[in-house]
Amino acid sequence: MSTTRTLISPAALARPRGRLLYWLCFALVVVLFTLAFLGPLYWMVSGGLKTTQEAVQTPPTWVPGSVHPENYQRAWEVMDLARLLLNTLYYAFGALAFQLVLDVAAAYSLSKLRPVLGKAILGLMLVTLMIPATVLVVPQYLTVLDMPIVERNLLNSPWAIWLPSVTNAFNIFLLKRFFDSIPKELLDAASMDGAGPLRVLWSVVLPISRPILGVVSIFAVVGVWKDFLWPMLVLPDPTGQTLAVGIYSLATSVPENVLIAALTIASLPTLLLFLLFQRNIMSGLTAGGLKG
Repeated sequence: MSTTRTLISPAALARPRGRLLYWLCFALVVVLFTLAFLGPLYWMVSGGLKTTQEAVQTPPTWVPGSVHPENYQRAWEVMDLARLLLNTLYYAFGALAFQLVLDVAAAYSLSKLRPVLGKAILGLMLVTLMIPATVLVVPQYLTVLDMPIVERNLLNSPWAIWLPSVTNAFNIFLLKRFFDSIPKELLDAASMDGAGPLRVLWSVVLPISRPILGVVSIFAVVGVWKDFLWPMLVLPDPTGQTLAVGIYSLATSVPENVLIAALTIASLPTLLLFLLFQRNIMSGLTAGGLKG
């Protein structure tokens, strides 16, 4: 008979004192983690509601002395957040489209088509995850500065954002792990009905891969959304800047409270994305853990 190990034995948990201690520890951990997550968010939102003097004063105030919601409207207008937001959405969903097409194709090939040296190729992809992103900045910049074969300068174009984000080894690994969990009998049945590899991928694999496709989509969008260094290097034209770069370039020309309000607005889309799809993220990450 197998038993489940826990931090507190069932016998100790059955006692009133043990039960009280357990729930006290549980409540303490929940409160601490909640504060660690919501504390910075509250500090950012409340900072955008303060006056300039109150936002920079020392020691800081936890509750605004007077609430100024017009700071958010001012940040939206002065920092032209609508244009920056549209630029960022354009880059993010373009990167998403390329990742879904190319990463799904790569993962499906490695998982089901079994190419020669497929395991070695996957291993080399995973090795790239051990390389710090800053190490790749210079070679990537030189590549987009003079694109090999086509010999074109990709600076100030969306291709400078899209192409480096396509070959995402982590997303390919997640997709491959999920594809590995799909029963082989299901694909064999489709093949016996006359479906080729592409038809099997489109009609069988993709419809049951929605959880992991949702996770990869969120990772792709958030990856472009939060990136700062690379867009700053390859998009020097102010008209094509992303949210992170645009807010940084205008930070010195606006008061601190307006800047904090702009940062709050820039953070809201990704926060809402996570809160709305957190269950999909967790189910997608664990969907390939069990086979059958």
